[in-house]
Amino acid sequence: MEIVHTSVLLNECLSYLSPENENYGDSPLMIDSTLGEGGHSEAFLTKYKNLRIIGIDADPVIQARAKERLAPFGERMSFYSGWFDDFYAEFNNEADRPSLILFDLGISLFHYEKSGRGFSFRMDEPLDMRLSPNADVSAADLVQSLNENDLADMIYAYGEERYSRRIASAIVEARRSARIENAKDLADIIYRAVPAQYRHGAIHPATKTFQALRIAVNKELDRLPRVLDSAFNVLKVGGKLGVITFHSLEDRIVKVHFRNLAKECICPPEQAVCTCGGSRRADLLTRKPVDPTPEEIKRNSPSRSARLRVVRKVRESI
Repeated sequence: MEIVHTSVLLNECLSYLSPENENYGDSPLMIDSTLGEGGHSEAFLTKYKNLRIIGIDADPVIQARAKERLAPFGERMSFYSGWFDDFYAEFNNEADRPSLILFDLGISLFHYEKSGRGFSFRMDEPLDMRLSPNADVSAADLVQSLNENDLADMIYAYGEERYSRRIASAIVEARRSARIENAKDLADIIYRAVPAQYRHGAIHPATKTFQALRIAVNKELDRLPRVLDSAFNVLKVGGKLGVITFHSLEDRIVKVHFRNLAKECICPPEQAVCTCGGSRRADLLTRKPVDPTPEEIKRNSPSRSARLRVVRKVRESI
């Protein structure tokens, strides 16, 4: 099987999320919350011979590829097909809680290059962007149905695109003639909408709009705060939770969440008396995010924006 995606910060994940604490037991459980093609899971199972992993993915197509890749590990590897926030919300196995949890919030190169769902503005493909076949709304649906102000607000909020209003106006004008259903067609509309000097910057002018649509279609930023809470609650005391982010919006959510877990008191500032117990719930194992090395960036350019943050759980939440 051809492996399309190269897992980022692999050595750093193996180091920071090593199952070496005595509380982990003889056969510790790890949850790979964003399995993809299974690169991180393969590396962990290879290095840590007693480790078991549950791999989660909302996309059954890419999960099938991971199952083929990870078949040699037998019963040490199991799978959950669905969204990670649903998995953690439904988790109720107190006797077998995970010691390690990893989230890699990046989109697999497989989706850009091989999925045929319009994740890439370079591809002549249907404008879909749904990771799960159960999702109701496609990127084409949003492009067609949102009014101009809501479309501009979405592109600005989720893509941090400074020309969001010009792009939204161009999209609305173009869809008056025909429904926009093709990824490359949308990219061409965006390219023509932005100023000439913006077309030749470090990234393609459609990059941020496509990011915004993907986030909106898959509700990525809605799921993230919820799943960070539920995953931390599922994690064993002494266990470690690591998150790899790829853009400032999700990294900010993770940074603030981890900082709050590490606070001695989490009561509201206006509250005169502490009622939260006055004890931190986690230790920050990465005071600053861990970035890829120059060597990794040279080998795998998509890794350049990756950032890893890790906490260790020191007590249960109240």
